[in-house]
Amino acid sequence: MIKVSRNISINVEYLTRVEGHGNIVVNVKEGKLETCQLQIVESPRFFEGMIKGRSIFEAQHITCRICGICSCGHTLASIQAAEDAIGFIPSKQTTELRKFLLHMENLDSHILHIYLLVAPDLLGVKSFVPLIDSHNEVVRRALRMKKVCNDVCDILVGRHVHPISSIVGGFTKLPKEKDLDAMLDHLYLLRKDMDKTVELATTLTLPHFERDTEYVALVSDDDEYPMLIGDIGSTDGKSVNKKDYKSVTNEFIVPHSSAKHTKWNRDSYAVGALARFNLNSNKLHPKAKEVASAIGLKSKAIGPYLNTAAQLVECVHSLEEGIRILEGFKKNGINYDEEVVVGLNEKGTIPVKAGNGIGAVEVPRGLLFHDYEVDDKGIITKANCIIPTGQNLNNIEHDMRKLVPEILDKSDSDITLMLEMLVRAYDPCISCSAHFLNVKFINR
Repeated sequence: MIKVSRNISINVEYLTRVEGHGNIVVNVKEGKLETCQLQIVESPRFFEGMIKGRSIFEAQHITCRICGICSCGHTLASIQAAEDAIGFIPSKQTTELRKFLLHMENLDSHILHIYLLVAPDLLGVKSFVPLIDSHNEVVRRALRMKKVCNDVCDILVGRHVHPISSIVGGFTKLPKEKDLDAMLDHLYLLRKDMDKTVELATTLTLPHFERDTEYVALVSDDDEYPMLIGDIGSTDGKSVNKKDYKSVTNEFIVPHSSAKHTKWNRDSYAVGALARFNLNSNKLHPKAKEVASAIGLKSKAIGPYLNTAAQLVECVHSLEEGIRILEGFKKNGINYDEEVVVGLNEKGTIPVKAGNGIGAVEVPRGLLFHDYEVDDKGIITKANCIIPTGQNLNNIEHDMRKLVPEILDKSDSDITLMLEMLVRAYDPCISCSAHFLNVKFINR
């Protein structure tokens, strides 16, 4: 730690290149850190209240509006919670298509973050706009790659943002052979741009900063890198069933944030690409393992800036796994008898019953939870959603508190940039994280 006796006052209002509104406030007096906060100033979203009284067969069309970036992830977490509540077990085909959808969204979001949100910092500019002139082909590649992901999601579920055909019970429209061919053609062509992305990444240097923390992600006993199904695991050696997610999140209120903080076995924990890598790197696709080796990323990595490197590794994994899944359907065919309409399958109405269901799904920013209480008519009576960014906020502040004393010898502008880059490394979805206290009115 660098001991520098100086005063610093940093107040970043509405941090840029993140989703939502968050402020960074840091005060140092005579070299002593007095205030270090990531203030979340978004209003509560009330999505849990919106789906109360609504059918489980329509909830996913509401909750997917929580986030335009992780719209498919919220859809699948909502569906998983609904199916878990009524005891419905999706088919293997449905599960594979859902995994494919998650991979495409993961790839789409990571490309956005790496190219348009992080790269400007590493290339010394304020936004991606100057890169249009200085790195035109890089910007074109980024937009081209994002378009591929969007086009593939459009084919499978009607659209990426607020998907249509993925519902409780399966899919209302299954891809035809021409759809499989079109999606595969898109992804085969994407491999060249992915190779160029990896090549570019090897020329860029992320800031060096380390803080050991607890990393949390889905874990499983099989050989698959878990994104859709698994238990909740920790790099501290603990593992619990998704039903016990509240024993992990332990949400609590802090006065400077409209989003709650969380902690499990330590003062804070992190979710996201780096957490998934640290817990499951041995299950990555071989090509993704090669990329991790090429960029020097090893488990357990404890540098928060390395989350971007882990996202790059996951991009390769999601691309290759997506191709593998589609090639499997090309080889074995698709059972179109599994197409469903809302609330129905080929045998009639999907039976509903009262129960509690938990959805635990890995989305680009980490582990997402949906928790529904359902009555015997399939109506949601109570809901709880805990967003990945909400789980990361406490950990980000702990990172900031360790980082600031280590960089006091730098200029105020450099310290500000390092803090902004630290928050951006988590790829936060700030407005989604707003999860305000539950108010109970007495005698009303």
